[in-house]
Amino acid sequence: MGVDEICDRYVEDYAAADPVTATLFGIAGHEDRLTDYSPAGHAARAQIARNALRTILAAEATDDHERVAKAVFTERIGLEMEIHEAGLPLGALNVIESPVQNIRSVFDVMAAETAADWSVIAERLAGVPTALAGVRASLQVAAERGQGSALRQVLKVAEQADAWAGTGGKVGFFTTFAAAADEIDGAPLTELRRAAQAAEQAYAEFAEFLRAELVPRAPAKDAVGEQTYRLWSRYFTGADLDLREAYEWGWAEFARIEAEMRAVAARIAPGASLTETAAVLDADPRYRVRGQHELRTWLQKMSDQALETLRGKHFEVPDELMNLECTIAPPGGVVGAYYVGPSADFSRPARMCWSVESGKQDFATWREVSTVYHEGVPGHHLQIATAVREADSLNQYQRMMSFTSGHGEGWALYAERLMQELGYLDDDGDLFGMLSQQLFRAARVIVDIGMHLEWEIPGGTGFHEGERWTPDLGLEFLLTRTVTDAVTARDEIDRYLGWPGQAPAYKLGERLWLTAREEARERTGATFDMKQFHTRALRLGGMGLDTMRAQLAAMD
Repeated sequence: MGVDEICDRYVEDYAAADPVTATLFGIAGHEDRLTDYSPAGHAARAQIARNALRTILAAEATDDHERVAKAVFTERIGLEMEIHEAGLPLGALNVIESPVQNIRSVFDVMAAETAADWSVIAERLAGVPTALAGVRASLQVAAERGQGSALRQVLKVAEQADAWAGTGGKVGFFTTFAAAADEIDGAPLTELRRAAQAAEQAYAEFAEFLRAELVPRAPAKDAVGEQTYRLWSRYFTGADLDLREAYEWGWAEFARIEAEMRAVAARIAPGASLTETAAVLDADPRYRVRGQHELRTWLQKMSDQALETLRGKHFEVPDELMNLECTIAPPGGVVGAYYVGPSADFSRPARMCWSVESGKQDFATWREVSTVYHEGVPGHHLQIATAVREADSLNQYQRMMSFTSGHGEGWALYAERLMQELGYLDDDGDLFGMLSQQLFRAARVIVDIGMHLEWEIPGGTGFHEGERWTPDLGLEFLLTRTVTDAVTARDEIDRYLGWPGQAPAYKLGERLWLTAREEARERTGATFDMKQFHTRALRLGGMGLDTMRAQLAAMD
């Protein structure tokens, strides 16, 4: 069996065992079911990965394409096996990326145009109680082993579950979602309403389970410690980093960006602090939109303009990638933007989703411009959808399942800075916004590593020098040293503490993308072509960052 065949078979086997992930990644054929998140389900998926890894290690790569594919698969699945052996998937519970959120969010990307579509949705919706029961069983096992999530995550996820359940007399997510079928002739309305009610009841009961059974056993301490952190850091970056060096670099990068922001602020509001400058921009009617519909319209316009003006000149943007929808995400999740890639055949378009604070109607566009470039083009959309389209050169695993945070988020943050290089951020307000995002991502490196490893804050930083990081200090740092709003800052601290090692992958990934670009420039000299570099790199698909640097070097 060849390398590509092994990878393709793995995708088929894994998709059948994890229908939620299959749908989120755009792999068709499993839309009527939800994933088994019980201990048995986790074990079955681990066995699929173990068998595939064993088979591919024994396979011989017959050409450069298979050599790259084997390296990508071996590194990614090898790390997934390490994480499984450490027992971490059973206790997965955090505020942003765990089974509790995925069970709900998978409905956001399902086809819902015809009665047949809604019949499939009804089948999947009816499985929510069983899926949550599986999550519950795994969390109980993890807690018994002393590997349960920290108290903060348990309480916050219970709040999310309440929101989706409609607890407290509010309308639940599933009721609102199913009501969209009322306009579809022939839709199974009775089944949908019954399933929606059962799903909301299941989420309400799950919230009570968290509070009654997990809260008493949940550790109060948020920090995961060095051993677990190093494993997650390797997983999210695909690189074996020197964490002490990364922490120190984070401080240096933070100071560099802060100085650049002050120079821009001096042009916008002479004599004002960064926070005061942000307030000036927030009050400027040139940078404001009113209402969530107007926000969505503005986002779509910005996205469309980037696609049209970058195409051909700076990037290869095939026709399939020109369809990118901007939407407002359902309430109940954390605040922020995220990207959902297209299906394998592009019948389901890619989407940028903005999750906003409940009830918020006023939005400052200077804060969002670089995020459009991050989530859309030339960020996630160009990267992920390019890989999806490369059916002739990438196997299914490389196209659909090899996303790595350091590679993907690093590219998207690199894309924000690149747009400045290309002249898209000449407006000082928009530039200040991009730099504020860069500063925020540098802060993530410092705070995430610092909180989880409980390291000392170094001298010369002007912030609680000599003290050891705590969540309270992390929140204070975001609120006083960045221009992040309070709601987002609190959500971010919760996110970091429940998803160790992921947040630094943005800035550390960007750093490695910049390094890879300069290495390519040095190898090729005067013939270096930036557009060609980007095209070649993106057509390799997702992978760990150490793997990417090795493969790019082998291509020159």
